[in-house]
Amino acid sequence: MMAGLMFFIAFTGCSKTEKVITSFNDAKHAKIGVMTGSTGETIAAARFPNAQVKSFDDIMDTVAAMKSGQLDAVITAYPAALQVSKLNPEFWYLPEPLDNEETAIAIKKGHDDLLAAVNRIISELKADGTLESMKKRWFKADLSPYEEMNITLPTEGKVLKIGVSATREPFSFVDKNGRVTGHDGELARIIGAKLQRPVEFSNMKFMALIPALQSGKVDLIVTGMTATDERRKSVAFSQPYFANAQVMLVRKSSIAGTTSIPFIKSIANSFHNNIIQEKRYLLIMEGLKTTVVISVLSTVFGTLLGALICFMRMSKKSVLSLPARIYISILRGTPVLVVLMMIFYVVFASVNIDPVFVAVVAFGMNFAAYVSEIFRTGIDGVDKGQTEAGIAMGFTRVRTFLYIVLPQTVRRILPVYKGEFISLVKMTSIVGYIAVQDLTKASDIIRSRTFDAFFPLVMVAILYFLISWVLMQSLEYVERVTDPKYKRRKVSHA
Repeated sequence: MMAGLMFFIAFTGCSKTEKVITSFNDAKHAKIGVMTGSTGETIAAARFPNAQVKSFDDIMDTVAAMKSGQLDAVITAYPAALQVSKLNPEFWYLPEPLDNEETAIAIKKGHDDLLAAVNRIISELKADGTLESMKKRWFKADLSPYEEMNITLPTEGKVLKIGVSATREPFSFVDKNGRVTGHDGELARIIGAKLQRPVEFSNMKFMALIPALQSGKVDLIVTGMTATDERRKSVAFSQPYFANAQVMLVRKSSIAGTTSIPFIKSIANSFHNNIIQEKRYLLIMEGLKTTVVISVLSTVFGTLLGALICFMRMSKKSVLSLPARIYISILRGTPVLVVLMMIFYVVFASVNIDPVFVAVVAFGMNFAAYVSEIFRTGIDGVDKGQTEAGIAMGFTRVRTFLYIVLPQTVRRILPVYKGEFISLVKMTSIVGYIAVQDLTKASDIIRSRTFDAFFPLVMVAILYFLISWVLMQSLEYVERVTDPKYKRRKVSHA
């Protein structure tokens, strides 16, 4: 039903009135979209104080909002506006720039040797015409294929970690081979080659890049970032390598010669563009595998940790129960996204660690705080007389718990446990903040290339449902086999 509703919204349009903007004066009271953490936020506040400014995670989200009538305009960098208008003939950008800015490479403060080396390389690339050639090859006015330079990188040596937000074509994006490429992807590889260092990309949300740089998770940010005074307080910047204009993306008043596409054909086109073209289904499959791995391992870890926390919480010794109470209160009262980013950027700041492992730890810790209370409630629900009877029959306390209390507890808690488990599966969709390419991140990558607002999201929604359904069936099987009534029925039928 949900998928059907989304398809209906996607392909039947929106009843909202669409405001057409032909000049900046028309935008004084418009609904303007900007990207969180971008300079567009500052420009919108200064130039259009009476407008309704809405912040989004990335350019494809603003395009989706414009298509559905939620926005009248978007403030973004010229290359992004050019790319959107190439793929969406109903949009264009006003020719007059709102501001002209300098795009540079961000480097952690105190790394003066690396900063000097990057500045030297950029000067060389300017002098020999490489940067100008790159600009012509990547920032094209048509949809002709990109011409990527073949760069040989060393396979040994200290890895140069590059932070990118690879949903910003043509600056940086993921190609059909799953590689980070684009103007800035190529620039990063050139820098790595000249420094004689292998290059490793960390693809994450734009607003997470500076925290990643400050914590040492990446060495450089090469992803079309403007060197603003505010950002210079946190990180150092190289000399500029690209003059970047901020423009206003708007809706055209009319499009001559356009014809409506039949519903079925539009679905077929979307399926081909988002799934088949450039083998984008491989991104979905890789993201699916990552989501399943994180979900299952987080559940196992969280269940074991929750059992330990439950044991401590029920202990009569305050040295055990007090820390458990504090743990439960803190983890249940803190958003899991905050926990995830704190563990990755603070706890493991100086450790080169797999972000998937960090995700498992963060989600497992959050899950443990909830299931520990579920376990405690289930155990308390078993009549104390049964424990006393078991001990009176000669059972030890451990055997009494394992053979009498635990089976009844499992049967009592499974319905609530299933709900928390499904919530955990859905929560994994935020792991893109620490450079993990899960299902949601795969959807973002595809949408950043096609600017199709709905089809990738529908596909991901269906896959999340299937993951939840399969895992739910497994838990329901456990629930059935632990039910004495089910066992009696099975014996009677035999």
